Amino acid sequence: MMMALTPGLIALGAFMAIVPLLRRDSTMARSFLTIVSVALLLRYLHWRVTSTLPPPHLTLDAVVGYPFLLLEAASLVAVALSLLFLSRTRDRTGTARVDGRATDPRAPLIDVFICTYNEERPILERTIIGATGMAYGHYRVWVLDDGRRPWLRRLSGELGCHYLTRHDNLHAKAGNINHALRHVGALPERPEFVAILDADFVPRPDFLARTISLMDDESVGVVQTPQHFINPDPIQTNLATTDVWPDEQRFFFDILLPAKDAWGVAFCCGTSSLIRYAGLTQIGGFPTDSVTEDYLVTLRLKEYGLNTIYLNERLTIGLAPEGLKEYITQRARWCLGLMQIVRGRSGPLSRHSKLSLIDRLSLTDAFMSWSAVYASKVAGLVVPWFFLLFGIKAVQADLTELLRFFLPFYVWHGLSMAWLSRGRSLAMMTDVSQLIAAPAVLQAVAAGLLKPTGHKFKVTAKGGDRNRRFVEWPLLRLYGGALVITLAAIAYAFILHLRGENIAYGGLALAWSLYNAVILTVVCFVCIEQPRKRKAERFSRNETVLLRHDGRSHLARLGDISITGARLIDPDPPAPGSTIECRIYGRPIAAIVVRRTADGFAVRFEEGMDTRVHAIRAFYAGEYVRAFRGVRALPVGKALLMRLFG
Repeated sequence: MMMALTPGLIALGAFMAIVPLLRRDSTMARSFLTIVSVALLLRYLHWRVTSTLPPPHLTLDAVVGYPFLLLEAASLVAVALSLLFLSRTRDRTGTARVDGRATDPRAPLIDVFICTYNEERPILERTIIGATGMAYGHYRVWVLDDGRRPWLRRLSGELGCHYLTRHDNLHAKAGNINHALRHVGALPERPEFVAILDADFVPRPDFLARTISLMDDESVGVVQTPQHFINPDPIQTNLATTDVWPDEQRFFFDILLPAKDAWGVAFCCGTSSLIRYAGLTQIGGFPTDSVTEDYLVTLRLKEYGLNTIYLNERLTIGLAPEGLKEYITQRARWCLGLMQIVRGRSGPLSRHSKLSLIDRLSLTDAFMSWSAVYASKVAGLVVPWFFLLFGIKAVQADLTELLRFFLPFYVWHGLSMAWLSRGRSLAMMTDVSQLIAAPAVLQAVAAGLLKPTGHKFKVTAKGGDRNRRFVEWPLLRLYGGALVITLAAIAYAFILHLRGENIAYGGLALAWSLYNAVILTVVCFVCIEQPRKRKAERFSRNETVLLRHDGRSHLARLGDISITGARLIDPDPPAPGSTIECRIYGRPIAAIVVRRTADGFAVRFEEGMDTRVHAIRAFYAGEYVRAFRGVRALPVGKALLMRLFG
């Protein structure tokens, strides 16, 4: 066994010795790591093809083994493509700037579109207040209401922005934006740029001022910025890892899109983007032949020489999907949209497309990441069952052989991804997030490829009551069933029906199944939705606050804060029900004491509109949302153990 582990240990030692000498932003360093990963990948794949396949006869071993190898090879191609793009990165923060346009009423006109369908009033109120408080000299805010709600018309007027609706919901979000584009195009003053915000994304004051500076380059059609979230996603919440593990989108927006931008293949993600109006006019507005119309905007603009670039700055803050069902629905929609693009005229194999080779490779990378990777994850659960229960050997190798060829690649690639992503990519957490969505994603792959037209846009629900713990029973039955089968197969092969073949060749299936059992156990815990006590997320603070109560002023410490209230540390707390004045967010705010705590008291801020406007703008302009600079595996593992056994 030690001989089998030696190549993996050599890879580990080499990585630990070399990495301290490298810089993450160096293309040479990143290329070195990816070249070694690809070389080890090819070494493993060559071994799989030449030494582990069943004889090419019509046997159950071959019927299972050859398709599984094809799936595995396809997923390894996806890995190689992602490594290609990760070999570079680009940071445009030094190029973006705030200049005189932030205050100049003669600055280029920007129309800000807030797209909404069925979101609740508190969500939309925050977004409108943030949008109408941006530091830019010349812009208009439009609420595009596909829900035709009278209260939203009144709210828009109260908060000083324009309101648009239409008589139908044709083409969903893309149709909503196109209706608004036609409207503003008919006005005496047309916009030069259009900013897109989803209903739950609150812009920071400098969103327009920072992005407009990158539009000075006439070849830029879209400036995309990242999506950051004020709340944890369901995987973070349900595994109690919010403090040690970032939301799943951090790898995409913090690592992958800067890498794609370095290759010139960044793409529009809809919300939090600034788009050149003339370019949208040239392509006829937002395309409607995919439910991911944003990606298609990038591809169609490229046909006219307009590029998408990426500014990796936190300029908007939105809501992550709050429930597992919504999380899965969102990812299935993204997958479906990509499949529609692949089948359409802008697909990577389309003869009618004007896309370059690198654009086609980027699309292929996205396609393989959705199709091959998710399919291989599911196959990786099932194939060990065939051997343990039925003796079908899809992989003709034992554990020691696998360790010699697979472990060096696994170690080097896993450590490289963790280093390149500052811990945002950990193999186990990646497997959990992919497996939980795999059935819906694979259904979307099939639907999009077989029937690319006629699919409805499924909105990701935001808000609602999340105060109770509940179980997503359909998912728990599926993954709980898979876990029971995995454990039963192990018991059958090694306890109830032990054979010589199991002893000789079963080590691989046993190790494989034990890892699957761990992943399935974690996935089952993700299926148990944990309650979210507050609708307004709270953030820990440690700063001095001036209080005024009964004509007296004194200092207290701020323990945590949200847009609706705060917790204050005070040895002499006022009685519940008392009205006090707190100097928070740079101005005095009236508040009501709602309860005493062990070290102070909690308050609810005054409900007046003026107070809410000031609090929301100040809150979203501050640094309250946690920014993960780096993620370490040990605290993540500890948090998972506490969730499973604590």
